[in-house]
Amino acid sequence: MLNIFALQKIEALKTLIEPTRAKLLAHPIYAQIQELKHLQVFAKYHVFAVWDFMSLLKSLQNNLTCTTIPWQPKGSANTRFLINEIVTGEESDIDAFGNRTSHFELYLQAMEQMGASSKEIQLLLNFLSQGLPIAQALDRIILPAGVKDFLNYTFHIIRKPIHVQAAVFSFGREDLIPDMFLGLLHEVAKIHPDKLDGFIYYLERHIEIDGGHHSHLAMEMVAELCGDNDAKWLEAGLAAQKSLEKRIKLWDAILELI
Repeated sequence: MLNIFALQKIEALKTLIEPTRAKLLAHPIYAQIQELKHLQVFAKYHVFAVWDFMSLLKSLQNNLTCTTIPWQPKGSANTRFLINEIVTGEESDIDAFGNRTSHFELYLQAMEQMGASSKEIQLLLNFLSQGLPIAQALDRIILPAGVKDFLNYTFHIIRKPIHVQAAVFSFGREDLIPDMFLGLLHEVAKIHPDKLDGFIYYLERHIEIDGGHHSHLAMEMVAELCGDNDAKWLEAGLAAQKSLEKRIKLWDAILELI
């Protein structure tokens, strides 16, 4: 539960990033996706943002909880609870049929249903399974500059202090799907009724879980990690703002391909 001080700091951070967030939500890419082929291109590259979100999530868990043996208490029990609950939802949510799956795997299923290529993301996963560092793996894959820049920024953040990681996770990645976009998808789905129900389910589940309950947990986590340290709050806000700027560049790159 956030106290008055924490609520004030959260609101100040939101005020700082609001102009960039508003620009992102008004991005022309949403209006441009009006055919299945447009959505296929979008998903082909957006999946990388879904995947690296999971990497940021696991970095938070590794830093805020004990994931080594022998186990020992680490950090605050409250932050352990917050991150572990988010991990549970992200790694083992349910699909439309009640089967356990991660949000990333749910996205891949939606891509397969709509006929979007997953070649590049599968290549990345294959290189990583061979033990290649992320930078080398990305160098071996042909991706738009805006996509690679987005990924590189995420892994740059993963090397930063934990309060910065938490801020980017909480404010740079959640609640970024405008209602208008879902409306357009439902119109496309009328033309392709057997192609998009998986993707629409993913987005609606994402909004329901990530933009709702998980968003509140994540903000509480940021407040606990920043505490009453003004310097940490400023670092958190600036990092979140830059992550939104990187997302705009990602959308620019995908829009150009569409």
